[in-house]
Order: sequence, then structure tokens, then C-alpha cells
Amino acid sequence: MFYRTCLQAAAALASISLLAGCGLFSDAESSDKKRIFVGTTSEPTKLDPAAAWDGSWELYRNVFQTLLSFPTGSTEPQPDAAKRCGFKDSGNKIYVCELRPGLKFSNGEKLDAAAVKHSIDRIRRIDVSGGPRGLLNSLRSVEATGEHTVTFRLKSPDATFPFILATPATSLVPPGKYPANRLRTDGGLTGSGPYVLDSYTKRHKAELSRNDDYQGFAERRNDAITIRYYPDSDSMVQALKKKQIDVTYRGLTSKEVVGLQEKEAGSEHLRLVETVGADIRYLVFNSKDQQAGKLAVRRAIAQVVDRGALVARVYQGTAEPLYSMVPKGIAGHSTEFFDRYGEPSAEKAEKTLRDAGIEEPVELEFWYTTDRYGSATAQEFGELKRQLEASGLFEISVRGKSWEEFEKGYTSGDYPVFGRGWFPDFPDADNFIAPFVGENNVLATPYESSEITDELLPASRRESDRAAVAKDFERAQEILAEDVRLLPLWQGKTYLAVSEEIGGGERALDPQTVMQLWELYRKTSW
Repeated sequence: MFYRTCLQAAAALASISLLAGCGLFSDAESSDKKRIFVGTTSEPTKLDPAAAWDGSWELYRNVFQTLLSFPTGSTEPQPDAAKRCGFKDSGNKIYVCELRPGLKFSNGEKLDAAAVKHSIDRIRRIDVSGGPRGLLNSLRSVEATGEHTVTFRLKSPDATFPFILATPATSLVPPGKYPANRLRTDGGLTGSGPYVLDSYTKRHKAELSRNDDYQGFAERRNDAITIRYYPDSDSMVQALKKKQIDVTYRGLTSKEVVGLQEKEAGSEHLRLVETVGADIRYLVFNSKDQQAGKLAVRRAIAQVVDRGALVARVYQGTAEPLYSMVPKGIAGHSTEFFDRYGEPSAEKAEKTLRDAGIEEPVELEFWYTTDRYGSATAQEFGELKRQLEASGLFEISVRGKSWEEFEKGYTSGDYPVFGRGWFPDFPDADNFIAPFVGENNVLATPYESSEITDELLPASRRESDRAAVAKDFERAQEILAEDVRLLPLWQGKTYLAVSEEIGGGERALDPQTVMQLWELYRKTSW
């Protein structure tokens, strides 16, 4: 068939030899394989999966394998390094995975059951503050019950455990490169995923190439990727317009989104890919702070913040107000913060403070990261300051730091109030509540709520039908609104800005909104 096509091409193009005609098709096919350049403002914080529970997962997903994963379009975890997995008891407490045969890491080490046990055990043993250890609270033990069989025994029933095994938190690592009791510190990444990390330069770029030994679900449509890290969205978008990169992910401001939609000067060759976002933004209150630790102060802030004005002024339709830690589109979503506090009211907030004997104005520091969630974050905190001070009840000082310094500050308990974003580990209401409560939560700000941690979450995890546990999560959201340790602000939409030369953007985001770089390809043109 291909030979006949070449003859037809030669006959139609008499001035081109048969060899050249066939060469045209070969060039077109090979153009799909050229390196693709991706820009982002979300750089990895740490290169060891045992340490990070954040946007570092973008890189991990493409270099490491997990036992299960979320291919594009899936709502349930599917096999990746595993050939099959499943609960082996009626109580959702014994989970067994059988590995694909012949797996190996890119450094040649075998990926067997012992390597899986090593990978999971070291997360719990090293126990990094604010790290992924918090996702494994229900796990009692991991056993290599054969060369290719791994058995997980849980402390209590947990129907979400397969979802956890599909997150980059449980990335599989070779024991020879990743010590059992400490983090890897040589700046390298070694996995068994679709790509090999050839080089990484902090604050600059990561170079990835195809892993020829990979065995998994991903069908790679390119051979190499360069990820370039930008300090702000403006420099990233300028690089995109100048064709220095092909795709942007994470960090576009609403103004930039609107500009790309309207094909402003320099963006004629670009298009936007929009997906329903499950990412959220929220405030965290430090209960040990002199002011933020007072329930009446937190409730008064919840009473004053105008989410509608915040979204309209700062995000221009690229986000929507959020009145629950569980966003729209996830079973169990409610509007509890609106139901409890209603429309913004300085009068009600003032009564709340005075009934508690708190003098106004209340002085507070609000902290945010300058280089994690996009350039609009500074505007967002400026708007929060404006709203709270306009009530006459608060005096707000706004402080910003780079992510590296910001993370040190909030994990040390230095900030009275700080802003965080959350991109889901997996699409279930559990993942919008469980990570934020308990002593060892992702915020490194202990939040004890025995009803949530000891009753509601365990009850919901006994139920495999996730739609049947909505009532448990609705009650959990009532408690969150009563305590106001967390204040949801808005839910975003997710955008990729893509060159017209690049295909696959619509499939590049998995249900965790993690970038699957293997879906991108360079369109043929000849």
C-alpha cells in the first residue's frame, strides 16, 4: 500500500523523483517525533516522590510509573505497572496487585514486588512534613507475596485506596537509587515511566526523552519533551508568542486567557484548550495564631469576603465562586459556606466580633506565594485586603514570598493566614477533605476534627459506590463551615495555550489535571 502511494505521488508530481516523493511521506511521519517544548510556571519543589505532595507531580507522572493510573477519559483507576489489582475481601481491607512481567527501571534494576514495597515503605518511614505520607494513613503494611505480587493490608476499609495508588505520590522508584530511610539528594530522577529525565536545571528546564524500556498504558506520540520553567506568566506567554515554546500549562492569568481568546497581536497562531477544572483556591487559618486562632475572627472574615467580586475583578470569567471545599462536578459538592453565611455583610461580621468581645479593627497578616499559582495571585490578595478593610473591621498586611520560602514559612507555622491552591490527587470528594484534616495533613497545620476523621471518612471509605456517600461529605462540609479553619474562595477552569502546530492538547490532562506529555504531537505538514 505504501509503495503504491509513492508511485501515485510520483506520477502526480512528475518533476519529483520517486525517491523524493517517498521521502516526503517519510519526513511527514518523522515530523511527529520532533521535540516539543512546554512552558509552565509550576516548577517541582522536590525531585524525590517521597517528599512532595504538590505540583511536582507534573514531572513525576511522566518519568515514574504507578501501579494504577488515570488514562485520559477514565473515571476509575486503570492498570499501569500492574497487570491487575483488586480487593480480595468483602471489607475493602486487603488489596492485591499483580505486576506486569519483565518490568525494569531505566537504570536496569528490576521493578518487582520488592521494589514496590520499598517505594511505598520509604514514604512512610521518611515521613516528610507536608509530604505524601498523609495519603497513606489507612495503610497498615505492604508485603511482597511473590516476585510479581504485592499485598496491601489496610488498618480500616478504604474504597479510595486504588485511587491513591494511581497518584504520583506512590511513584515506583529503584531501591539502588532511593535510600530506604532518607531522601535522594543528587538531583536525579530514575523511574520506569514513559520518559527518562536526561537533565534538570532548577528554575530553568527539564529535558525528557523516550524511555525505550517502558511498559505501561501510555501511547507516546512524541520522542522528546523540554519543559521550561518561567518565573511568571508574562514571560511564559511572550515565549509562546515568539514560538520559543509550543504549549503552556499552569499559570495563565485571566487577562492572558482573554487575550488569547480574542487573538490579540502575536497570538494568531495559538489556540486555547479549555477543560472543566477541579482545582480550587482557599485560605488557611493558623489556629495557634493570636487572632486567626479565634473562631469569631474566622467567621467574621467568612462573612465579609465577596467571592463574586473577587472572581469578577481578578479572574474575569475564568473562575467561579466556591462555597465548599468540594468543587462543582464532584459528587458530594454543596454550598455550605453560602448557606451558613449568606451574602457578604459587614454588619453581621461586626456583630460576630462584638458578641465575642473582640475589638476592631482586627490586625492580620495574609501570606501568598509569588511564583506558584500565576501572576494574578497578587491581585487576588490585594482584592481580599480591599474587601476586608472596606468593612472597617480589619487591617490586613499582605506579604508574598517565592514558593520555596513560602513553603518553609507555612510548614513552620509562621503565617496567621495564608493562601493555597489544590489540584486533586483523584476525582473524589474524599480528596478535597481528608488531606486537610488530622494531625499530619498536607498543610502542616494540624486540624483535629474527630467527627470527620474518626466517623465520616471511615464510614465513606467502606462504601465502594462513591455516589452513595454524599451525605457523609455534606456533613463534613457543615463542620468545615462551622470551624472556618479553611475558607474556599474559587474554582478554576483549566487552560492550555497551544500552537496550531501541536495536536493532542485536548487529551493531555488526566482527571487529576496532571499533564500527560505523551499525548502531545507535532502535526504533519508537507
